[in-house]
Amino acid sequence: MVRSAIMLTCFNPDRAQFRPTQPSPQRLQGILSRLDRAGLTLARLSSLPLILGLVLLPGVSPALSQSLPRILSVTGQGTVEVPTSRTLITLGVEVNARTAQAAQSQAAAQSNAVVNLLKSRSVQDLQTTGVSLSPRYDYSGDSPTLNGFTATNTVSFSVPTAEAGPLLDAAVQAGATRIDNLSFQAEETALEAAQQEALKEATQNAQLQAQAVLNSLNFQIQDIVGVQVNGASAPPSPGPIPMAAYRLDAAVAPTPIEGGDQTVTATVTLQIRY
Repeated sequence: MVRSAIMLTCFNPDRAQFRPTQPSPQRLQGILSRLDRAGLTLARLSSLPLILGLVLLPGVSPALSQSLPRILSVTGQGTVEVPTSRTLITLGVEVNARTAQAAQSQAAAQSNAVVNLLKSRSVQDLQTTGVSLSPRYDYSGDSPTLNGFTATNTVSFSVPTAEAGPLLDAAVQAGATRIDNLSFQAEETALEAAQQEALKEATQNAQLQAQAVLNSLNFQIQDIVGVQVNGASAPPSPGPIPMAAYRLDAAVAPTPIEGGDQTVTATVTLQIRY
């Protein structure tokens, strides 16, 4: 009765699975003796959710009786400053006139002159960004009174920062009456190199953080089991700079333009077993 009531669960490492086995009489007698010394009778065993094998069998794989691997997740950040060399500019023409046709005609003439100048200077990424025509009203009386029309044409383009100031002055002389914004960018090749460097710094930063934490706990890094690259970004710096209320005068001194640096940041997350 006892022999038929007990089944052992054994682990076969060659087949990587569990299989039930019937113990031999000698092995069964040894198991019962150890249970008796521990104060466990068959009656008590029948009321306990006990699985024999992992506890009693010396042949079970040791990995099954160990705890799950200890994993530390740490995120590092890298930052690289890149000098900017290009300026992104949006400027345009704004004209007020008594009639819509007059406003639009004058704005078109001045805008053509500005665009021709920009093309002659071989600017890059030249495109129209806005065309508008709207009425203007005088609200000083009892009821609004039509007071004329405002026509606006705007374009955007990019130039080397060293050429931005003189080009703005020349655009004013050609007919531009407003600057909407400026922003600055580094060259693509410089940005790509900075992004790679930022990723390296982020990885090293994550490793240093992990080492500091584990050293304080008397643990050692075993290996890296996972890597997540969260990317490297480089927003234009600074910008955009709003200048919608600024009106240029061709008689003022040359316009100075300084681009500054563009910041490239990257983050990397490491999963470290210790």
